[in-house]
Parts: sequence; structure tokens; C-alpha cells
Amino acid sequence: MKESCIPLPPIDYPDGVTTIDVAYVRSGFAASHLIVENGYAAFIDTGTSLSVPLLLKVLAEKGISREKVTHVMPTHVHLDHAGGAGALMQEFPNAFLVAHPRGGRHMIDPAKLIAGTVAVYGEEKTQKLYGTIVPVPEKRVLIAEDESRIDFHGRSLLFLDAPGHARHHYCVIDESTNSVFSGDNFGISYREFDNENGAFIFPTTTPVQFDPEAMRKTLDRLLSYNPQAVYLTHFGPVTNIEKLGSDLRNCLDQFTEMALDLKQEGKAQQDSLASGVQQILRDRLKKHNCQLPESLQDELLAFDYQLNAQGIKVWLDRLD
Repeated sequence: MKESCIPLPPIDYPDGVTTIDVAYVRSGFAASHLIVENGYAAFIDTGTSLSVPLLLKVLAEKGISREKVTHVMPTHVHLDHAGGAGALMQEFPNAFLVAHPRGGRHMIDPAKLIAGTVAVYGEEKTQKLYGTIVPVPEKRVLIAEDESRIDFHGRSLLFLDAPGHARHHYCVIDESTNSVFSGDNFGISYREFDNENGAFIFPTTTPVQFDPEAMRKTLDRLLSYNPQAVYLTHFGPVTNIEKLGSDLRNCLDQFTEMALDLKQEGKAQQDSLASGVQQILRDRLKKHNCQLPESLQDELLAFDYQLNAQGIKVWLDRLD
């Protein structure tokens, strides 16, 4: 998190959901979603440990006591979604953490998550980005199997196994509002790119478990519920879901075709893949009639160019 990162104000929606900017990387980049039902609260995705004061502040502003938070639901264990889960659980004595079957052990013992992150960023940058990653006691972890449900104080939440972005990923269907909390499996849509053509969306293909075929199947499964809205961690709710689903499929096809072409040419290095992702998104933004200067587009998407390229390269390497 940059020291100059000032989070956007929280946004309340009529269905009892509040989108909270967790001040990770930049404002408007990553969110936690607070659900309030019959006076009780739950968080879907948490940001990092450094995000916890922001989430607690919103609770206090709504007059909801910490004892009334009953569930914390990281969609997967990547640290921009789950890094703050342990620290947040310490604040909520009555809450359970709901984890994917492949992710629960990493919430209970985050040593591998920490080691992997330090290997990429180093100790100093890991601390600056994520703060202290706190374990969650095993007795407070619930495992969400595929198609399991939680009755969240009269609001039915359906959990779907959702590989593609990661194998430890679930999505949540809010059956009372026919909305989806997609984590990273319905792509990324930054509000700066909204215009008369609606939202601009693209897949997130980050390392190390990106699987395009699994992502396509997960997209199809989510769309089969005909959701009226999808709440993205990056960033906030989107509508016109059928169109955005088509956009995601098309962009995913472009990413994989570009990567396979570079691999065939012997040029599938990180820099070439990042340039390929950049060019695809620039072209798609032009068709979207984006009026932002190209330099600003690149500034907003710089993190994603590199991270998507890293994930695509890991996928390509698995094909050998």
C-alpha cells in the first residue's frame, strides 16, 4: 500500500451491501464487501492486515458492534483478498471464517503464504504491502464445500467451487438478491474506465494457478444463475452481466492466443507477455471509446500488465 493511497469513501447499495476501498496499491483498486442483514454483518474479502482499521471504521459508522459480525469470507487466499482475515477475526469474537477446502489450511497456518510472498517481494516490501499476516484458530474456520449454503440471518448464501483464477477460490451467490460475489473470477473492472458504453472488464490471470479452461467453465457456471449484479473485488458491482461475460470470454481468448503465438515463436518471456497484455487492453479500450490519455490508461493498468503476464507465463510453462 502506498503511503499516499487515500481510499475512496464507502458506497452503500440498496441490497444491504457496502463496498469498502481497502487502500491496496491505489484508491479504487481493491475492495471488501460488507453485508448487513437483520442487524448482523459479514465481510466478503478483507484486503490486507493494513486494511483492518478501514473496515472497523465503517462498522462503527454504521453503529454495528463487533460482536454482531458473524462471518468473514475470503474468496481465496491471495493476500489482497485474505491477508487481513486473521487480524480481522481477532476483532470479532463471534465470527467464523469461511474458507475454500483448499484454502482453509493456509488461513490456519499462513507460513507458506508468507514465505511465498517474501520470495517475490522481499521482507521489507511484504511488510509494507501486507502488514502482519495473522493465523486463524482452526476451531473458528468453516469449510465451504461446493454448493454448500450458509443461512446468514435469513439471507441464503450459496458457495460455488470456482477454479480458474486459483484452485482455492469460491464464489458466493447471494440468493436473496440474485447477486454474485466473484472475488477474481469475473474479472477486473475499474470505475475510471466507465463511460457511455458501460463498464470495461478484463480477466485477471495472476500466478500461480491460472487455468484458462477452468476459468471459462467457472464463467459459464456463474452466468447460468443469470445474476442481476456481480460484486468484484477489483472494483465494486457491475451490471449488464451477459455482455460483460462475453467481453471476458473474448479477452481471455485473446490473452491465450497471444501467449501461445509468442511461445511458438520462442518469445514467451515476461516482458513480451506483458507487452502483449498491454496491447490487447489498449485495443479493447479504444473499441470501448475510452477517452482517457494512453499514459493514464497505462498508469491505472501497470500492475495488471505485469501480474497477468506472470500468471500467463506460469500457465505456459505448465504446458511443456
